[in-house]
Amino acid sequence: MHWRKSLLTLAMAGVLVACQGGSSGSDGGTPPPPPTDGGVDAGVEDGGVDAGTDAGAPYTATVSVAATRTDSRLACFKGNGEPECGLRLYQVMVEAFVDADSTADSNTGYGTSHHKGDLQGVINSLDAIKSTGVNALWLTPIFNSVPMSGQDDWASRLDATGYFASDYFNVDPKFGTNARLKELVEAAHARGLYVFLDGVFGHYKVNASDYASPLGRKLSTTGEQGGTGRRAVYPGDLDFFKEVAAHWVTEYKIDGWRLDQAAQVPVQYWDDLRTAVATAAADVSYTNAAGQSVHPLGYMVAEIWSGPADIASNGYGTTASPALRSTFDFPMRYSLVQTLAVEESGTGNRGASNLQAGYQSQLAYPAHAMPNLMLTNHDLVRFGDLLQRGALAQPGDSAWWARHKAAFSVMAEYSGPITLYYGDEVGQELPGFAAKEDNATCALRGVCDDHVSRTSAIVEGVPTTVGAPATVLSPAQADLKHYVASLMALREAHPALANGSRTHIYSDDNVFIDRKDKGTDNVLYVLNVKATPAVITVAGTAIGSAGPLVGLLGGTDVALADGRYVIELKPFDGRFFDIASPTAEGPQTGPGGGLSGQGPLARCDAPTVDGLGPLGKEMFIRGSYVGGDNFGATPANRRFAYKGDNLYQVVVNEPDVTAYTFKFASADWSTELAVSGGAPVVIASEQPMSLAAGPGKESSLAIPEAGDYVFSFRINATKNGGELMVSKCP
Repeated sequence: MHWRKSLLTLAMAGVLVACQGGSSGSDGGTPPPPPTDGGVDAGVEDGGVDAGTDAGAPYTATVSVAATRTDSRLACFKGNGEPECGLRLYQVMVEAFVDADSTADSNTGYGTSHHKGDLQGVINSLDAIKSTGVNALWLTPIFNSVPMSGQDDWASRLDATGYFASDYFNVDPKFGTNARLKELVEAAHARGLYVFLDGVFGHYKVNASDYASPLGRKLSTTGEQGGTGRRAVYPGDLDFFKEVAAHWVTEYKIDGWRLDQAAQVPVQYWDDLRTAVATAAADVSYTNAAGQSVHPLGYMVAEIWSGPADIASNGYGTTASPALRSTFDFPMRYSLVQTLAVEESGTGNRGASNLQAGYQSQLAYPAHAMPNLMLTNHDLVRFGDLLQRGALAQPGDSAWWARHKAAFSVMAEYSGPITLYYGDEVGQELPGFAAKEDNATCALRGVCDDHVSRTSAIVEGVPTTVGAPATVLSPAQADLKHYVASLMALREAHPALANGSRTHIYSDDNVFIDRKDKGTDNVLYVLNVKATPAVITVAGTAIGSAGPLVGLLGGTDVALADGRYVIELKPFDGRFFDIASPTAEGPQTGPGGGLSGQGPLARCDAPTVDGLGPLGKEMFIRGSYVGGDNFGATPANRRFAYKGDNLYQVVVNEPDVTAYTFKFASADWSTELAVSGGAPVVIASEQPMSLAAGPGKESSLAIPEAGDYVFSFRINATKNGGELMVSKCP
């Protein structure tokens, strides 16, 4: 049950998975994505019903005290004003975006776009991109991928993505020219947009060694090869890629890099590459939209499509030996789509507490980390298509647009940089993608999801192809875009959102409440994730407020009456409030339930009974923890012992604060168990357990302090469920 990239394997198969691949799992099909981790907070009174059980009766809940945890470990929670925390990137896949130059066309590619996108198309779209409220632009690779003699269409499709470059120092003529890129960067800077290129420093096209750098360096020819792709060899290729990383900053004044398949570069070399970018940025400057002379930002964000432990070890490094400062927050992304839609496996429509589980996954990261949240990228399925996959909404439904707005509101509240994928801001989708794919092998190979989102762009006021009329948005598309721009402006106006500490006030199956703080900027965020209206009664002391809550984004104010606020939420309603009169004491937290449970499942010294128990097989904790091989490993120190009375237990030493996802599973995956409904683990609480075969069924766990923990489960008589508990040993 792991999710990892397998670049050269896919290249040899002739299939593009430009940034993601692999297949291994309990169900024999596509493995699950790295799920999210966390816990559910105590200290609230809940008198409501599940969303959707009675559309006419609003859900109600009373919040008397806040949760016990405040997130302030990571860089963007500390409120130190790092400009990277406020980044709002807009990702463009160049070949699929806008065709404005008939001399620069790929004419083939993956997905259903026109495959004619070019740099001129991006230039023509800069004003429209700026109007979404973003402040940065990320372009997929634009380096020259030189065709090889006799290469087939699969290789040419790969070339169109740019993810297998030949010449790292020149723009691919299928996209434009070096001069056109300089024009694009200058035009973007003049509009207040940072520009980031896509750096592929772990693999390249096999003919890349034919193209020397300006300083005469050449890439190695000894790395693993598959099809037209070759793996880089470190440290041999380090100086070449340091030159690449610095060149585009120095010569074109780009502001940094998105780092493709960053785990392919041994983590100890990221400090060298990051330093090369920082040095180059310090040596040059440009004039920004305000007329100021500034240095390129030097931001680098890594793609490591895995669980939080792997992201930490392969990207961030450690506090003592830091590597990168930012990676994409895949765990939180999956938590987001699981909550408001479904993930790619079809599992989702979970409760609001699943969002807190996503945030808790960040416990696995060192303090310098700046996770970057996205909703979609070029390897994932668009949010709208996930709504259809889960049979939750269609484009003609009001819920379609409401769920989109709710998802974007979560991104607006997120501490740290965020990334929007082109078209999501207008609800772009492509239903029935596998049936539409122009090559039937896509469906047979099960990789359609990898490029379902690579559709021709919908850019307001800009023709999608040469000679086409300018695009006119529908009223619903225009409304969503306006809402997204309003959210981005809210992030700009309220630094607590992007760069403030987060106190989790409350979450249950229906509603999620956070408070964000940076100095005197204090914002309350309340979200209803269900189709049922909600009425939430919140004590002023629970959120640390002694006056009115001032509605932001045009929302109404909520008065304090008898020490409480009554907040009404429409289905999928995300509301932001300015806390006009914060109390000196801040949110009043609950007593919490502690980390040590009660009863047989909490016992750490129960004697072992001979035999394998009623399951008749060895069971393990399999997961994304350090040493877990992202669900692939069955280590002896996480093997359960049978204790009698249908009870299985193992004591695990957790040496650090961390978070991960797991299942209780046999070595052959014939038995898989997790918390029922994919709910996160609540430490010290006995929770219902059920069979959890297939992707997206993992449980998430946050370990708030180091120590020994006993993992226990009691299987029921029919062997299809029971109870489980994770408890700290005394």
